[in-house]
Amino acid sequence: MKLQQLRYIVEVLNNNLNVSATAEVLFTSQPGISKQVRMLEDELGIQIFGRSGKHLTHVTPAGQEVINIAQEILSKVEGIKAVAREHTQPDEGKLRIATTHTQARYALPEVIQGFIKKYSKVSLQMSQGTPAN
Repeated sequence: MKLQQLRYIVEVLNNNLNVSATAEVLFTSQPGISKQVRMLEDELGIQIFGRSGKHLTHVTPAGQEVINIAQEILSKVEGIKAVAREHTQPDEGKLRIATTHTQARYALPEVIQGFIKKYSKVSLQMSQGTPAN
């Protein structure tokens, strides 16, 4: 089992079981995706996708469970990459702030200016809402 195979099955689902569209999104070939999906199914001994001829028609119950776990694994892989980036590029990244109008208008401008000077490579996004939000 390879991470690439897990990415493929998740993306096939994300692209409504359209292998050609999945291949475009992943910058690879449709036959390559089909082959890797079949290899994974053979290794696991289950069908992840139901088929009608060459077309995928549905996700099997076992396939849905596999895809759910694959999504968790791929999320964990992204988490590992994020940890590595934090250590190799500590002055880069994203900062999202949610605040009220009063804080955004009066308390944060000076703080944000200082932050931007110190961390110019950090992308800053601020959302303003009411205290109830």
